[in-house]
Amino acid sequence: MHKKDMLPSGDDKRTAPQAWTVVSSEYLIRRPWLTARKDHVRLPSGVENTEYWVLEYPAWVNVIAVTTDGRIVMEQQYRHGLGITAYELPAGVVEAGEEPLAAAQRELLEETGYTGGEWQLLTVLSPNASACSNLNYSFVATGVEHTSTQHLEPTEDISVQLMQPDEVRRLLRTDAIKQALMAAPLWKYFATRI
Repeated sequence: MHKKDMLPSGDDKRTAPQAWTVVSSEYLIRRPWLTARKDHVRLPSGVENTEYWVLEYPAWVNVIAVTTDGRIVMEQQYRHGLGITAYELPAGVVEAGEEPLAAAQRELLEETGYTGGEWQLLTVLSPNASACSNLNYSFVATGVEHTSTQHLEPTEDISVQLMQPDEVRRLLRTDAIKQALMAAPLWKYFATRI
């Protein structure tokens, strides 16, 4: 039996789980970087959960930026949640009224000074579909060039690292890239490269 024969077909008549009904919502905190909401929900079965927590965030973006000589633009910065200095992709928040591609291009410029190249959307992922309201858009930019200095915010301390693809693969294999929303698109990028 082939693996594809074990997967449900488009003709599968099983019923997909249905959406929950929100009975009420209460915001507990509304800050620029954290909005927490407590929902009272009713499942289609009638079961109620009076404390279902949702974190609301704007959309996020990150970029696998490849230079004209084939190196990948990586960053290192301190991450207080884990208390570590981590390897990461250039990344950030989609501002109100901004398209994800424009946000990704802006973040790459601001954090690294790299611009240009050919851009394509690689993947759109949820940080946690159970509890987070936003999506993360991952782009690949090939042929980027260093055209500017960094334009960092006062709270940012980012070291730019140009790495060979094999070095980035090693970071993935050894779990040195801790941010799941960066590791997943990198794995996909390496898995689908021709």
